Amino acid sequence: MTSPYERLFVRKMPNCLDDLVNEGAAAGVVEPPNVGESLALMRAKEVPESKIHLTYTWIGECDTPVQWVKEHQHDYDEVLIWHGNDPANPDDLGAEIYLDIEGFRHVITTSGSVYLPAGTRHCPLGFTRVDRPFRFSALSLNPEYASDEHNTLAP
Repeated sequence: MTSPYERLFVRKMPNCLDDLVNEGAAAGVVEPPNVGESLALMRAKEVPESKIHLTYTWIGECDTPVQWVKEHQHDYDEVLIWHGNDPANPDDLGAEIYLDIEGFRHVITTSGSVYLPAGTRHCPLGFTRVDRPFRFSALSLNPEYASDEHNTLAP
């Protein structure tokens, strides 16, 4: 018997770069070579009941600064998550990344996350250096990823 809940699973994460309007071609920037495929862990396109949009991306090594995401804001809350891949030291990100929030630069070297309330200007987001790959996820508390187009800021 097939479970009536099978429709709630995502068993093959689809590429979702086209959803991410502040990254890559949609933002008018070249996707950095150290950024892996953007995959959808959960979104309404695959699971119509979903109230969130959750992406997953591997970030590879780089030894020179790379900007990835342009400054923008959303009309919903968002959580950005980054975590290293060393099970013996889960706090060690193995990288130095930067994230601006409302014009204030934050330098990040440990696994963690940040909660961004709706309307908060955030990014640019980029990498000063990446010594070993780490995982990056964005959890949009909205079924689709979107920017407040009237408030998206120029590069």
